[in-house]
Amino acid sequence: MNADKLKQYIGLLGGLLSAILLFLGTLNVKFEWFNEASIGAFEGVLIAVAPFALLIYGVYKNSYIVTKKAKRQEEELKRKGLK
Repeated sequence: MNADKLKQYIGLLGGLLSAILLFLGTLNVKFEWFNEASIGAFEGVLIAVAPFALLIYGVYKNSYIVTKKAKRQEEELKRKGLK
């Protein structure tokens, strides 16, 4: 998944939340905290947090100091002269 696809999914979620807001409005169900501004803010947070989470996961997966399996893998790479 690339950054563009991730932004599309976040936009899709924002559109879904907007549709729910409109539907609830037609039923005269209103929440103070659930409005267009809060949906936009939520999308903004997701757009900022999602790439950060993917980056942290990538750093974790590519680190040789975190798990025993990774340490064994690093030793094997050194033994084969690949690191």
